[in-house]
Amino acid sequence: MSPDTSPGTVHLVGAGPGAADLLTLRAWHLLRRADCVFHDALVDSAVLDFVPHARRFPVGKRSGAPSSQQAFINRQLIQAARQHTHVVRLKGGDPMMFGRAQEEIDALRGAGIPVEVVPGVSAGFAAAAALGTSLTQRGISRSVVFLTPAVGRNEPTHDWARPAAAADTVVMYMAAGQAAAIRAGLLAAGLPESHPVAMIEDASLSGESIHSGRLHELEALTARRRGGPAILVFGHILESLAATVAPMPTWTSAHAA
Repeated sequence: MSPDTSPGTVHLVGAGPGAADLLTLRAWHLLRRADCVFHDALVDSAVLDFVPHARRFPVGKRSGAPSSQQAFINRQLIQAARQHTHVVRLKGGDPMMFGRAQEEIDALRGAGIPVEVVPGVSAGFAAAAALGTSLTQRGISRSVVFLTPAVGRNEPTHDWARPAAAADTVVMYMAAGQAAAIRAGLLAAGLPESHPVAMIEDASLSGESIHSGRLHELEALTARRRGGPAILVFGHILESLAATVAPMPTWTSAHAA
């Protein structure tokens, strides 16, 4: 970039929970005119089909799998903005919900690169839609906590169980692989073994499935996961499910029909 040339803009775009038709109209327009797109591993291929001409760069992060380091992604975004006008950083769900958006915003602003954020449908909201159960219900749930027990490399542990036990409803991200620790943490924080829980896997996609049960069943429940992204929901908003079905049922989404 020459001294007389302004850098391009980096758009941090929410790709939504998976289903391509949940992408926002603004996101669709940005993907159509993008010069290059840096996308997460969880972005569905149908969403990437909306990118007609731009170069695509996979920079996904998956737990337990090789992934791009955040510092590397930051450098790539800065370099791309100095060479192109429209750069899209496509993130699963909403960029501002466990999407490491702040690291990228800070790096880009520090380099003098304009940044715009385009919201997306977070996986937690798609999970609630799949359940057909409101996260907030009059007389049952007036508080919702969105959290993850997962921590990055070299990051300190944190007390996630205390706010989880204090909330009426908990929506937990990146947690299905830590069932034993989550169950132990919530029990130690005061929740009973009978506390309702549901696991929603591949929310909004054709293979969407829901498993429901109680806290003491959490490990068996998450063992049914097929490997897709999953959200855990805890709270008495799920009592109607637990009261009307056998323990740990499975639903197949209407999307699969």
